[in-house]
Order: sequence, then structure tokens, then C-alpha cells
Amino acid sequence: MSTSFKDIFAGLQGDKAIWAIVALLALFSFLPVYSAASNLAYIKGDGNTVRFLIKHGMHLVLGFAMLYGVHKIPHHYFKGLSFIALPFVIILLIVTLAQGTTMGGANASRWIKIPILGVGFQTSTFAGVVLMVYVARYLAKIKDKAVTFKETLVPLWLPVAVVLGLILPANFSTTAIIAAMVVALVFLGGYPLKYLGIVIATGIVALLFFVLMAKAFPGMFPNRVDTWISRVENFANDEVDADADYQIEKAKIAIASGGLLGQGPGKSVQKNFLPQSSSDFIYAIIVEEFGLAGAGFLLFLYMLLLFRITVIAHKAETIFAKLVVVGVGLPIVFQALINMAVAVELFPVTGQTLPLVSSGGTSIWMTCLAVGIVLSVSAKRKPTPVKEESELNPLDVLSEAL
Repeated sequence: MSTSFKDIFAGLQGDKAIWAIVALLALFSFLPVYSAASNLAYIKGDGNTVRFLIKHGMHLVLGFAMLYGVHKIPHHYFKGLSFIALPFVIILLIVTLAQGTTMGGANASRWIKIPILGVGFQTSTFAGVVLMVYVARYLAKIKDKAVTFKETLVPLWLPVAVVLGLILPANFSTTAIIAAMVVALVFLGGYPLKYLGIVIATGIVALLFFVLMAKAFPGMFPNRVDTWISRVENFANDEVDADADYQIEKAKIAIASGGLLGQGPGKSVQKNFLPQSSSDFIYAIIVEEFGLAGAGFLLFLYMLLLFRITVIAHKAETIFAKLVVVGVGLPIVFQALINMAVAVELFPVTGQTLPLVSSGGTSIWMTCLAVGIVLSVSAKRKPTPVKEESELNPLDVLSEAL
């Protein structure tokens, strides 16, 4: 058994600091998830909190297996894989939008059931990772070329618009995050600023048009636009109805109760009142139980992850490698900061989880997928000998062609 573990650890490639960070985040997550799960257990009536802990552990095991497998793939293969996966992602988003679940009478078409596993899967998160790799591939392809705006419309902006347009009706916050990350990546990739300005202006107009259509025909997207507007109004206006701002109020009470060192693991009181205490608002529970010290340490880990991502991007040898690290790595830290900002009322409620800490399979798996890509770029691999044309596999051919 010890030999097998040694073999596994010997096979870990890439940045060791990132391996340590994701391992610490995953191990730490068991404490707040298990504590917050008591609320879910008693709501369901059985009081069995252990099954939530086991479920979270299984999500992490599958996620780290995915991370390990992905980080073994040479990073240049992701160019071809993103090109292949993008049409599949679009089809998946269409199916999700058409058949997604409804929660509490409101349109929540974010999830699709995986028949084999019997679990829900949030397709927009997967779409975000694939889209960022695809954009990085295209930017690397045109890096040394003088392109016109018209030339980039179909190969670059059409896929971006389709993916964002399919996510928007059910999940504005994820759409906004992906759009912001695409803009940041395109800017860093050297795309002409005058063209980027046109794209941003077009996106704003398209969003306003969608809001007007949803207001004119409320049956198309029940409650979604009203939810967005109410969340922004609650954030901007201090004098709001307590029921409308229930989540934030409970989160603030939890944070205020934390103090410097917290109430102690499992001793949160607000977990019994705060909705989504194991996912969207888990940071508030962490502050309550582990205090400013625990919350600060968690923030430090994410900032260290950001630093390592920047170092890896700087050291990467190809344009694609630099851009793909930024494209899939930055959204992890960005999402974490948004989750924390929501808990302390620095940002409107968005429904974004805390990567690798919150419960939820999709969030964990897609974070592990993104980290695996980053580690693949950071891995030092021996240069492969030049192969004869007959020896090349399809991925080699596709990667070279793209």
C-alpha cells in the first residue's frame, strides 16, 4: 500500500505549491461542509449529517482523480480538445435550457441530470472552462497577425456570444463572470482595443435588449430578471425589507459572531438559519466558526494560488500556454473573491460557490479540471522525439493544425 502511494506522489507533476494549496483547501472544506450540513440534514428530516460528508468526500475524490488525469495530458492537446468540445458544450447548454429543473416555481435551468450517475450537473461551469481554452487557442493563433474585426466575428465572437446567450437566461452571475474573464483574456492576448470596445458596447446593448424582452414577456423567463433587479436594489439600498435581504442579514450576524478566533469548529449558530450555508454562504459560516484568523488564512491561500498562476503564466514558453493558464486559472480566484465579497456585503448576492470549499460536485469537478490544465502547463516534460507522419495520433495532428 505504501509503495502505491509513493508511486502516486512520484507521478505528481507541475507546480508543487498549487498541489499543496488545492490539497489544503480540500482538506479544510470538510470542517465547514460537515458543520453546515446539519441544517440540510434536519430540513430533510432524518438528521443524518454523515451522508453529506461522505457525498462531499466522493465529489472531492472524483475531482482529484480528474485533476490527476488532466494534468498528465500535454497542454498543447487542449487546443484540439477545446475545438472538439465546443459544439458539444453548445448542444449541452441548449438541452439544459430546455429541460433544466425548476426550483420553487422559478426558472432555474442551470442543471441537467446525468442518468448514469444520478446526479445533477451545472453545464454552464463546464462551458466556461471550455470557452476560455477555445479563446486562448484562437488568440494564440492570431498573435502575430494583423486581423480585422470582421475576420474575428465568426471564429471568436460568435462562439462566445452563443455560449453566453445560452447561459444568460438562467444564470446571470455566471454569464457576467465568464464575459469579464473573456474580455480580460482577449485584452491580455493583444486583441485591438478599438475592436474590443465595439464588442463590449454590443454586449451591453444585447443585455439591455434581453432585460426589456424579459420584462415585456415575463412568461419566457419566470422571475429571473426580477430576481437580478431585486438583488441589486437590496445591495444598493440600505432601507430594504428584512425578508428580502434575509440571507445577507444572517451572513452578517454570523460574521459578527466570529470575532478573532471564532466560535470553534461545528459551533456555528447561523448555519441553522442561513440558506445555502454549505455552498453560496459557506464563507460566513467559516468566519463564524474560525474567526478572522481562519477567514484570513483562506483568503491567503487563494491569493497564493493567484500568485502561482501568475508565475506559471510568466514562465510558460508558448503564447497559448500563457493565455490558457490565465484563462482557466483567474476565474477560480475571481469566483472565490466574489463569494467572499457577497458574504461581507461588498457585492450583490450572486449564487457563486467558494471553489474547492463549498459543497457541490460540479463546482469541485470544474475547478479540478481548470487546476489540472494549469498544472499541465507547469509540468516539465521531456521533449518528445519527432514522429513519422504515420505514427502521429489524431490529437497530435489536430493540435498541430489548430
